Amino acid sequence: MSDKSILSDHEREEIDHWLAKYPEDQKQSALLGALRAVMHEDHYVSDDKVAALADYLDIPKIAVYEVASFYSMFELDEKAAAKHSISVCTNVSCMLRGSDKIVEHIEKKLGIKMGETTEDKKFYFKIEEECLAACAGAPMMQVDHVYYENLTNEKVDEILDGLE
Repeated sequence: MSDKSILSDHEREEIDHWLAKYPEDQKQSALLGALRAVMHEDHYVSDDKVAALADYLDIPKIAVYEVASFYSMFELDEKAAAKHSISVCTNVSCMLRGSDKIVEHIEKKLGIKMGETTEDKKFYFKIEEECLAACAGAPMMQVDHVYYENLTNEKVDEILDGLE
């Protein structure tokens, strides 16, 4: 058993909102919303929060890990706990239109490599994304789940510099 109290009031309120949408015996259906609530607050899902979610939803801990590790929008590593998360599509459509140059530019601009977080915890540059489903707008990136397409180095600078 974990300590459910490590979930914040806001997280519990959000989880309860999702739980109200499903039958009592289908609590696992609220798991995506619960994970989103934790990600919104902590920017990653810690082992303690996984255990607390499992207890709160009365589901096995492995069920929480299965969902959290399946979807790339959830981070399980504390190094991802940055204010902004950046993903650059590196699949063939984006690569053919210069995503490799965009990756190099972001790494140089932020002084980090993919999979790293800036010292000030402002940016986490996720490991390569295989596909973000925006081939027509290649090259593209996602920042905090918002898509930016037809990127140039200048456009990347404008986007990243505009984030607080």
